[in-house]
Amino acid sequence: MADPSEELIERVQALTAQLEEVQDFRARAVADDLVASIMQLYGAGLERIFEALAQDGASAEEVRARLVDDGVVASLMLIHGLYPIDLETRVHEALESVRPYMESHGGDVQLVAIEDGVAKLRLVGHCEGCPASEATLELAIKKALEEAAPDLEGLEVEGVREPERPATAGFALPVIHSGNGNGNGNGNGAGAPPAWTELDAAAPPAGATVSISVAGADLLLANVGGTLLAYRNSCGWCQARLDAAPMSPGGTLTCPSCERRFELRRAGRSPDDEQLQIPPVPLLRGEGRVRVAVA
Repeated sequence: MADPSEELIERVQALTAQLEEVQDFRARAVADDLVASIMQLYGAGLERIFEALAQDGASAEEVRARLVDDGVVASLMLIHGLYPIDLETRVHEALESVRPYMESHGGDVQLVAIEDGVAKLRLVGHCEGCPASEATLELAIKKALEEAAPDLEGLEVEGVREPERPATAGFALPVIHSGNGNGNGNGNGAGAPPAWTELDAAAPPAGATVSISVAGADLLLANVGGTLLAYRNSCGWCQARLDAAPMSPGGTLTCPSCERRFELRRAGRSPDDEQLQIPPVPLLRGEGRVRVAVA
């Protein structure tokens, strides 16, 4: 009886020979790069597996838990359908990781169901219908789910305000763009894609704000009762800077120019006019790091 491993080796050699005969240079280069990347992924995975096995005194359960928590090894397990944690549990864990950010703006995200590999979510509270709900979805929820549950087939989300302009590719994100001097706080889909940026500046003390520049974007960092929030440094009415804006103990910011009020715990909405808002910026805090989403 033939050894299955020998048959597999022969097949790999035959496919490699066929690849070398491909006339399209670009296609062959992409295929070569793909094969090399897959080999590097498996090499890194094997290295981490042996590192875990070499831990002195570690039980089989401890080694297993460490391998499951390793992103590279977990990716290999998912490829082969070996991931030991079910999909719904991983989705719940991903949503828990972003819930502090959602709650900081008076909102939340709920898992309604998972059907045919599609996670059905609902944004509630002040996140529902918020102009920044698309950014919240793309940069917080979607990112967390991609990392924890890459085997999801898709997302269906209730409570996201539809963009006022046609989307081009993916989500049209209302994020803070570098050099954006207008007052609407919405991205126009141009320029670099939004990404998480770690802050170097120290967080302000409770009850205080500080202006910071992140990748060229002018932001206002506020500490409301120990909760760190980030906003565009621009009044939602007169576009004046908010560096010197007084903040009440409850987190209401008053523009020093037009005296409009904005409640930071309600995603920057004005208590006097629900249509007025300081555009919030997605912020995640954890593992000793503070990150904001800018483009």
